[in-house]
Amino acid sequence: MTTDLSWMVKDIVDNVPRARHAVVLSADGLPRGATDGLTERDVRAVSAAMAGMQSLSRAVAGFAGPSDQVRWNQTIVEFAHGWIFLIAAGDGAYLAAAAEPDVDIEQISYRMNRLVARLGDSLTSAPRVNPGELGQGDGTDAAFREGAGGPAFVIPELDKAIAEVRGARHAVLLGINGLPRGASSGMGKDLADRIAAAMMGLHAYSRATSPFTGGREEPEWRQTIIEFQHGWVFLIAAGAGAYLAAAAEHDCDIEEFTTRLQDVVPALSGTPRGGPFSDA
Repeated sequence: MTTDLSWMVKDIVDNVPRARHAVVLSADGLPRGATDGLTERDVRAVSAAMAGMQSLSRAVAGFAGPSDQVRWNQTIVEFAHGWIFLIAAGDGAYLAAAAEPDVDIEQISYRMNRLVARLGDSLTSAPRVNPGELGQGDGTDAAFREGAGGPAFVIPELDKAIAEVRGARHAVLLGINGLPRGASSGMGKDLADRIAAAMMGLHAYSRATSPFTGGREEPEWRQTIIEFQHGWVFLIAAGAGAYLAAAAEHDCDIEEFTTRLQDVVPALSGTPRGGPFSDA
């Protein structure tokens, strides 16, 4: 019988002011424990969405850059009404927590990782992703450099934002239809299409987790951030019906980078829908 870990995840809401809920789930989306205040249906729905989100998070590791040892650290979703945090909690298990907008992020991160350490008797240590399974390593880095679609594919404003932030790597503008409208230099159509497909999935899973934070039927999603040991990948709202996916090295100031990208959003609003990458 699977051990119910609800009594352990209660530690987070008991000790972190403005933390709302916590759930432990398996890689296939089955809940293994949850705090009070969530219906069984909500726990099942959140667990399924979190499982999908961690899977897609790992799948975009190559966008952050090449690495011999790819390790996903966490995925964070920001709404206007709160935060969601997702980390590994052992081999094939994950810990998710929801909090109000003004939660102390460092404190909740500390408590989550402390709880994972305590779960060691019930769950084994977190596995590393096999780089070969997801197309990582030198071949992935080459894909960023080769096969670019030419100057018509490049959005100069994105190149400028990347040049101005140390450690910034790539950015691509996505339309509401999931098709890339344009990208920074060095990203070809195939790569942009792969990233776009994964990012639209991440956006859908992110919005599906809104009830976990006590969200509304029409949640105001702001961004989803994925941290790897070797870098960052993030997706941010870029005006009505548009999104910006971007990648950076791990020592990049991602707050500065996302702010810089948001600054160029007004200039991107005139980019034709479907854009140069569209198959339409």
